[in-house]
Amino acid sequence: MAVLDASAVLAYLRNEPGAPTVRQALIDGATCGAANWSETMRKVLRRGDDWTVARQLMESFGLVIEPVTRTDAEYAAVLWPEHPSLSLADRLCLGLAHRLGVPVLTADAAWGESDIIHQIR
Repeated sequence: MAVLDASAVLAYLRNEPGAPTVRQALIDGATCGAANWSETMRKVLRRGDDWTVARQLMESFGLVIEPVTRTDAEYAAVLWPEHPSLSLADRLCLGLAHRLGVPVLTADAAWGESDIIHQIR
């Protein structure tokens, strides 16, 4: 299992580099945090794409949308001083991955790479 951030979901939806990696994660059982899900929806709509189609495609894989918990929020707050360039949604995504004990898949190079952060490109 892996957590998908918004950039990974969008890479899959747009068939960008890294899409096959995201597809495999979806097949294996992926999750996305509610904050990243909202960010994904906003970016799909901003491009003028059909959100209903995008949502149904992701749901067809059984993608689980996880709510933000107090644990996630507190983890995100602790990350703020160390990673001020990451958005709140990004830090919440890392908090979710930490809580679940699984890696995060991202297409955002600013995140870097570590044992928990896996770049899809």
